Amino acid sequence: MIKKGGGTMTQSKRQKERQWTVRKQAQNEPHGKVKSFEQLAKEEK
Repeated sequence: MIKKGGGTMTQSKRQKERQWTVRKQAQNEPHGKVKSFEQLAKEEK
């Protein structure tokens, strides 16, 4: 889903950082996983 060279590097870096934080949160709290997943789906649209 991530296009290389298509978008700006800042966007890619931001997405990676966000995914990393989401994963970290998901590991710490199970409920956070579902919430972050919904947020990601919203952002994708």
